[in-house]
Amino acid sequence: MYQMEIPRHWRLKQQRYSLVGEICPHCDNKIFPPRDICPNCHGETKIPYTFNGRGEVYSFTTIEEPPSGFEEQKPLTVALVKLEEGPMVTAQLTDLGDQKPEIGMPVEMVTRKLRNDGDERGIIVYGPKFRPVL
Repeated sequence: MYQMEIPRHWRLKQQRYSLVGEICPHCDNKIFPPRDICPNCHGETKIPYTFNGRGEVYSFTTIEEPPSGFEEQKPLTVALVKLEEGPMVTAQLTDLGDQKPEIGMPVEMVTRKLRNDGDERGIIVYGPKFRPVL
């Protein structure tokens, strides 16, 4: 069952670890996640674009009773982050310590463990989370 997930994780590795999206050659719209068609001008998009990983919290929520598999991350704060280049990304906020999340808070992307897939022999899935800019 989990063996089918491994190829998908490898295909998405660059997108997950460095926020690689696309830039539209027709209107310069920056797109994340990558798409075949630009949502702005409907032109074909194929040019990779690496986002710098910085942005600000647009909205957030704190989940006190997280879903199965995320109990160790309780409380789980998830944010809608507006990247400096424009797109919005949904991701967990991490490294908050005693700091309370706020709308407008400057954040930067970091790569952290998201979950384990399967039993102890399953793969560990890493991906983007955002932390406050120090």
